[in-house]
Amino acid sequence: MARSITKLKNYQRTKNEEKGLKKVRIDNLRTFEPKTKHQEDTFNLYRQDNNLLLHGIAGTGKTFLSLYLALEEVLDPSNSYKKIAIVRSVVPTRDMGFLKGTEEEKISAYEAPYKSICEELFSFNDAYESLKAQNSIDFISTSFIRGTTFNDTIVIVDECENLNFHELDSIITRIGKDSKILFCGDHTQSDFTKVSERDGIKNFMQILKSMNNFAFVEFEIEDIVRSDLVKEYIIKKYKLGFNG
Repeated sequence: MARSITKLKNYQRTKNEEKGLKKVRIDNLRTFEPKTKHQEDTFNLYRQDNNLLLHGIAGTGKTFLSLYLALEEVLDPSNSYKKIAIVRSVVPTRDMGFLKGTEEEKISAYEAPYKSICEELFSFNDAYESLKAQNSIDFISTSFIRGTTFNDTIVIVDECENLNFHELDSIITRIGKDSKILFCGDHTQSDFTKVSERDGIKNFMQILKSMNNFAFVEFEIEDIVRSDLVKEYIIKKYKLGFNG
């Protein structure tokens, strides 16, 4: 058995080398400091080993912070976490069968934001692909969440406003031993058209807020860091009442 595992690891290493992918280590990770009050709260609460619900305005860095903090731990060999699992829906179709190509090609269409974040975090191309190849990151659609148990894993549930209550319930009940979970989203940006589905995230958030195992951070307009254009647009949108 040990010989088989060694052969598999050697095979994976050879395939990665053929693809030009290099091993990603903790010392490759650039250092980022929080830029706003609520970003600082996120750093502090995460490092107190909380599960997190990061909610609020677009452009505030919720996904970026989650992935950065998770990578800090997963790439540190002294920590028990083995990998990051990024979970999200396949909005707008909610059925991957509508997309052409293999399952891997279909999923890849939704991985672009994480590829971009990893490129910024490590300052080299293919950082995300390298992390996937070395089993430091998995990307999982909610279409394939059933039967999964997350052990020794940091789970990031992104764009959670586009998950109905059943999907959110299914994800959180998959958390196994020595794992933690972070939810990122904004219920005002939901792509759902039915009120009953849009209310799913609100009801789910009420449950999380009542739990001792979760810390909640609400991001506001002052936390927007994406660009001055985005910040001005969102301020004007809310002032004119176009807020969801």
